[in-house]
Amino acid sequence: MTKRLILTRHAKSSWDDPTTPDHERPLNERGKAAAADLGGWLASRGYVPQEVLCSDAARTRETWEGLAPSLEGAVEPTLKSALYNAGPDVMLAVLRHAKADTVMMIGHNPGISEFAERIVAQVPMNPDFHRYPTGATLVVTLEVADWKEVAYGMGSIRDFIIPSEIPA
Repeated sequence: MTKRLILTRHAKSSWDDPTTPDHERPLNERGKAAAADLGGWLASRGYVPQEVLCSDAARTRETWEGLAPSLEGAVEPTLKSALYNAGPDVMLAVLRHAKADTVMMIGHNPGISEFAERIVAQVPMNPDFHRYPTGATLVVTLEVADWKEVAYGMGSIRDFIIPSEIPA
């Protein structure tokens, strides 16, 4: 059986108010537009998550809110405080509790980029992959019957995109 994982780093956040706590930083206008573009890109390729595991930070929640309108049958995200600035091992532990066949995780760097590098058997040639800029989205397939079986190095890359590469 095949599972699909969509790993998205939150879109560009605002630094307009330096007194805003990191956890509460919202998306800026560029980030909102990028999230909407990513939603359209995902929908155009049929990458519609059946389960969304999302950090509980404002910028990750707003990223999902920007993506969701383009995704037919979009589900409510499951907010996970453990995903806020999580490292790869925490992300893997959270993923192992997923239930749906297509799961999206929305998180933060550096953890999400490290997780992306570890979950795949071979990293893509795209030079942006290692820095995993805001909005970066990786789509991976894993040949497992249950998420509990997932381990590092098992994923096969289906797609990788950053918002600036999405055609207008």
